[in-house]
Amino acid sequence: MARMDREARALYEMCALALVESRANLDGADEVGFDIDLPIFSVGRTAELANIHPQTLRQYDRLGLIEPQRTGGGARRYSLRDIDRLVQAQRLSQEESVNLAGIARILDLQEENRQLRREIKRLSRPNGSSIFAADADGDIIEVQRSNQARLWRHEIQVHRRELTSGRSGDDMPQYPEDEKSVVLWSEYLD
Repeated sequence: MARMDREARALYEMCALALVESRANLDGADEVGFDIDLPIFSVGRTAELANIHPQTLRQYDRLGLIEPQRTGGGARRYSLRDIDRLVQAQRLSQEESVNLAGIARILDLQEENRQLRREIKRLSRPNGSSIFAADADGDIIEVQRSNQARLWRHEIQVHRRELTSGRSGDDMPQYPEDEKSVVLWSEYLD
């Protein structure tokens, strides 16, 4: 497990470096499966990756420009999204001479624009390409349909038909074809 954690951390660090060097963007990282909000980087590691002083990170946090998540002990942990914001803030400050209030506004507008692009992309998908489910808190979330889910639903229908028409007798319950309930079973039980 520790090795897997090191491999995942190395992938996140490579992605962070690609963001810093403008070889990648946050949308691309999100699309390929990185959790862009995962708080993984310490102050020191973030400063090292972005080639800035750790005190600058702390100052940006105090000003509300880049607000990292906190561990239970209060230590700052930065995500890929935070690193992207940091890179943009540094560029705007050093190359464009934008003041901190302007930087904060620009970063907020960039994030809003990114979210709107994601929403447009989601709404542009064909009808029926998503399903909805309840998360652990009971909130409704959108889940992408997959071929695996379609195959699973097909298998349920095939096995349901086998259950309803395969055996008959007094001991076998009969299910009407239009019933809306789900039958769950395990092929691993004898």
